Amino acid sequence: METYETAAVLTAAVLVLDALLHVYWMTGRTWPARDVTALSRGLLNADVPFTPRVLAPLVLVLSAGAVAVLARADVILPGLPGWLPAAGTVAVAAGLGLRTGAGVVWALGVGARRDSAFYKLNLAVYTPVCVVLTAATLRVALA
Repeated sequence: METYETAAVLTAAVLVLDALLHVYWMTGRTWPARDVTALSRGLLNADVPFTPRVLAPLVLVLSAGAVAVLARADVILPGLPGWLPAAGTVAVAAGLGLRTGAGVVWALGVGARRDSAFYKLNLAVYTPVCVVLTAATLRVALA
């Protein structure tokens, strides 16, 4: 397997896992938090409803992003017009890049309290994962 294919599979796997977590939360469950408020604050640093109306579009976007990245690397759907998975992969890279930038700002303490669960998770998990996935997705986009 080429390095860009490995990068595509890694990115798609994380996007699909994220989509599946959103599907799980659509059922009303809140793991790993105790309730919706704690889940929302831990994940987003804000109070956001975890309802199907909010989560379903995210599931679709995450799933479409995973398909686009895999198709760009010719792992799936080899017959698609090349511009479609290329555009989708660039969109995924842009979104991840924006989240990475926001994560760096939050890590500096701007807009996030340093004693919050969100701040700690952003520093230890969210931003590092976004840095890796941004690089992986750019690798796929440029292949």
